[in-house]
Amino acid sequence: MTGTASRPTLEAVAARAGVSRATASRVVNGGDGVREPLVERVRRAVEELGYVPNQAARSLVTRRHDAVAVVIAEPETRVFADPFFALQLRGISKELTAHDSQLVLLLTEGRDDHVRVGRYLAGGHVDGALVFSLHLDDPLPGLIHGAGVPTVFGGRPGWGDGPRDAVPTVYVDCDNRGGARDAVRHLVGLGRTRIAHITGPLDQTSAADRLDGFRDVMVDVDPALIAEGDFTPAGGERAMRELLERRPDVDAVFAANDLSAAGALRVLRERGRRVPDDVAVIGFDDMLPVAEQTDPPLTTVRQDIEEIGRLMARLLLRRLDRAADEGPVGAPSSVVLPTTLVRRASA
Repeated sequence: MTGTASRPTLEAVAARAGVSRATASRVVNGGDGVREPLVERVRRAVEELGYVPNQAARSLVTRRHDAVAVVIAEPETRVFADPFFALQLRGISKELTAHDSQLVLLLTEGRDDHVRVGRYLAGGHVDGALVFSLHLDDPLPGLIHGAGVPTVFGGRPGWGDGPRDAVPTVYVDCDNRGGARDAVRHLVGLGRTRIAHITGPLDQTSAADRLDGFRDVMVDVDPALIAEGDFTPAGGERAMRELLERRPDVDAVFAANDLSAAGALRVLRERGRRVPDDVAVIGFDDMLPVAEQTDPPLTTVRQDIEEIGRLMARLLLRRLDRAADEGPVGAPSSVVLPTTLVRRASA
C-alpha cells in the first residue's frame, strides 16, 4: 500500500480541542481575546496532532510573512571571503531566530541584480529588509523605497541622517570617526610622526568617516601618506607598497580595517621592516580570526559587529510589531555604538 497520511487540518485541531474553528485560528495565529484555558486546549491539540499552520493562509490573517530580507550590496566572492559579513549575519540571524522569523539572503553581483532585488521586495515576499555595505551611487535605497518595505540600514547611509524622499532613515553603525581618532592618537602617543593611512573604498561612509577621523588628528598630513584601499588584504598590500614607494620613512600605519592591515603587515615583512619597531600598525574592526592571527597580533579598534547585526534586526522587528498593532508607526531612532582601542603587539 502506498501513499502518505493526510496533514492534520485546523478543523481537526478545533474538534480535538472542543472549540470553534475561529477560536482555534486565533490561537494558532497569535490573536488576542481567547481565554487561557481554551488557549491551552488548542495548543495541546496542535501538539498531539502535529499540526503545522499553512503559511500562506496564516499570512492572510496576520498580514505577516515572518521573513526578513537581508540585502548585502556586495558580490558573493567578497561576502564569503570577509569574516565581517559572517559576524553581522550571525547577529541578525540570532535575533530573527529568537522571534521565529526567517532570514532571506540577497546578494548583488551587478546592477541587474539591484533590479531583481527591488522586484523581489516589491513582490510582498518579506515583511522588511536589512541592508548593509551600501556604496554612495547604489540604486538599492531608491528601489527599496519604491517597494514600500520597512528597512533598517547597517552603517550610516550616504545621504546623511535626514530623510530621503521624506522617508526617515534608520541605521545602526559604530563611531567610525571617533574610533579612527583614538587609533591615530595612540600612534602619536607612541612618538610616531610619519603616520600613514590606508583607507577603505571612499564611496562607503565607514571608510570616509575613518579618513576624517585620521585627518582630525593629522591636520596637516602629507597627501603622500594617504593611500586608498578597498577593505581587502590585496588592497592593503597594494596601498602599503604605494606608501613605501612615496614615503619610505613612514613609521606608522592606520589601516581602515583588519584585512587591509593584514595585507600591510605582509608587505612590511617582505621589505624587512620590523613591526612595531620600525613601523607600528593599527587596524579597525577587531575581527578575532584576523587580528589574533597576524604576525605580530594586531592592535585594532573594536566595533561590536555581531551586536550591530542584532540591533538592526531588533529595530526592524519593533517597527513591524507596531505596524501589526495598527498603532502609530514612527521610525525608531538610529543607533551609533562606541568603539574601543584593543592593544596588541603591532602598536
